[in-house]
Amino acid sequence: MAKTNPGRFFEDYRIGEVIHHAVPRTVGAGERALYHALYPARHALYSSDEFAKGCGLPESPLDDLAAFHVVFGKTVPDVSLNAVANLGYAEGRWLRPVYAGDTLHSASEVIGLKQNSNGKTGVVYVRTTGTNQRGEPVMDYVRWVMVRKNDLEAPAPEVVVPELNAVIPAEDLVIPEGLDFSRYDFQLAGEAHRWGDYEIGEVIDHVDGVTIEEAEHMIATRLWQNTAKVHFDATFRPDGQRLIYGGHVISMARALSFNGLANAQMIVGLNGGAHANPCFSGLTVKAWSEVLDKAETEVPGVGLVRLRLVATSDGSVGAVKGEDGKYLSGVLLDLDYWAVMPV
Repeated sequence: MAKTNPGRFFEDYRIGEVIHHAVPRTVGAGERALYHALYPARHALYSSDEFAKGCGLPESPLDDLAAFHVVFGKTVPDVSLNAVANLGYAEGRWLRPVYAGDTLHSASEVIGLKQNSNGKTGVVYVRTTGTNQRGEPVMDYVRWVMVRKNDLEAPAPEVVVPELNAVIPAEDLVIPEGLDFSRYDFQLAGEAHRWGDYEIGEVIDHVDGVTIEEAEHMIATRLWQNTAKVHFDATFRPDGQRLIYGGHVISMARALSFNGLANAQMIVGLNGGAHANPCFSGLTVKAWSEVLDKAETEVPGVGLVRLRLVATSDGSVGAVKGEDGKYLSGVLLDLDYWAVMPV
């Protein structure tokens, strides 16, 4: 019997199947340091224990997206090892902070299947839950990924496409226990702009850009233990290029958004997201955001802001899709998320 694992193919998934992913990961200060080395991440709550304590938390947690990458990375060998591309996200919620010393586990339920018309690939929908060492959920989200078929003669499964909420209602979001922005230090945070300073419909050009490096991408995907072949093996794609992990683009864009959104401290909800076009090393990523909505909370000093974060390779601002409804070629990422901000 073969000892190696070739990964799952589209025909290997069944609706309702729950996959418990291998290799739990204990995170520490090293993950934070590496995350901040890979991205220009400067949000104060994730940089300083003292700042976090001033906001009611026991210490500075692991960056929200770093925790996401660890949970996501656990799923790759079972969900997207043979993927063509990761297509989108929905209904993502951060349920409690992850702190140094926590051990993260992941499990995914298959909630949708749809074979593509070419008969060579299909789309797999999964709902993934990340838990800590106490079995407490730290996040959950839905993603869908295009996966190759191994047996082209395998019959197509019954089409099941889950109905997903376009937006998570503000009242369903979880604000970390103890968070309190009533004594928020704007000087230490780096910007004076607060919740009331942002208007729905406002567009913010984050100005800065970062050129994607092959070496940094390889460090990142190894750090998150993301083993998808398209990210590592240049022979796996017909163009001979390694595809940059979409989460790398998400973190880069989020870090760039600090310039103009320094006080959007924590991501608590992921409404939706699409990797609009592939990203390769050598491209320069820039970003802009649009304020989509705002909501008040009962938490002292804390408001919610819904943001659309767009990453581009051509520096364009404002335009996302053409008249045909398709993403413009310069758009790499279109992400819709909720964040907490001091009022």
